[in-house]
Amino acid sequence: MSGGAAVAPPDVKLTLVENSPPRVGTVRFPYRGWLIDLDGTVYLGERLLPGAREAVAALRAAGRRVAFLSNKPLQTRADYADKLTRLGVPASADEVVNSSLVLARHLRDLDPGAPVFVIGEPPMIAEMRAHGFEVRDDARVRWVAIAFDRTFSYAKLDTALQAVKRGARLIATNPDRTCPVEGGEIPDCAGMIAAVEAVTDRRVEAIVGKPSPIILEVALRVLGVPAADTVIVGDRLETDIAMGRRSGLRTILVLSGVTRGGDPRIAEAAPDHVLGSIAEIIG
Repeated sequence: MSGGAAVAPPDVKLTLVENSPPRVGTVRFPYRGWLIDLDGTVYLGERLLPGAREAVAALRAAGRRVAFLSNKPLQTRADYADKLTRLGVPASADEVVNSSLVLARHLRDLDPGAPVFVIGEPPMIAEMRAHGFEVRDDARVRWVAIAFDRTFSYAKLDTALQAVKRGARLIATNPDRTCPVEGGEIPDCAGMIAAVEAVTDRRVEAIVGKPSPIILEVALRVLGVPAADTVIVGDRLETDIAMGRRSGLRTILVLSGVTRGGDPRIAEAAPDHVLGSIAEIIG
């Protein structure tokens, strides 16, 4: 970690704010491209984290390229852009990359128009249909696409099993065990993946979200900046920081989401900088 990195104490508690007066400070870091995680980094639930609006505004004012990167497939890119804008961080859909978009694009390259059974919520299903897939409710498919699904059920698990027994292959959006929300965490896509793999005795062939190079390739293309000139900002060691370290990006870990100060894994993951929150990217 850099010597100037500010590390929040283990028991840091951040006060969530909305509609605070904007303050555009000086960006402390030299990186030209910025990939910024959302949940636990910019906001928690429907509340903006302190300083997020000012930090993004400062980056843009300094001419830095910014894109938002999320493993969560629960909303469309337009939904995420609308949410950011509503919370005070103006954004367009073209500045957002999420795992449902990446899965749909990746699978379209592998098997365009294939019949697919989706373990996922309506925005995930809509993304697949928008990319030309035949989304079915039965097991007569070539792929089972597994996503973070708060409506996951025994019936969906059984359909996945029957599909695999008929020869279907498995692909998934993201490997996250939990998703940070106000007041704690909730189960994420890793639980759905584990259930399907357990009953089918098959492994998912690809998980396209962070830390996969598949999502990074899409994100860098959207950003328009090479990896060597880009930093990723996020709250997860196993996704945000791992992906950056593996792919030649600089990394900023923020302690406003699932990773807390004092976590012994931080030293092993060796992010370039550790900050209490995204607010600390400006001075």
